[in-house]
Amino acid sequence: MDKLLLNPIRLKIISSLMGVSSCDFNHLQKVTESSKGNLSVQLKKLEESDYISISKSFKNNYPNTSCSITKLGSKRFEEFFKSLMSLRK
Repeated sequence: MDKLLLNPIRLKIISSLMGVSSCDFNHLQKVTESSKGNLSVQLKKLEESDYISISKSFKNNYPNTSCSITKLGSKRFEEFFKSLMSLRK
């Protein structure tokens, strides 16, 4: 089991990113139901492990943080999911 993905917030982030090309911070905050600070910490951990990439820009003069899953992140999520499914047997 991937210990990084055992955290519920990080698992929700990765799950959300699996089906999209990118996702913004506000959407991930709604999905994870976490505070801005906690979400930032969890995103940083995923980025440091190369599971996601984060890009920062401005949108209508407001900061915009966008996240996307990396190939490694996608691979690790699929392995994690298979591990969970094997527990059902």
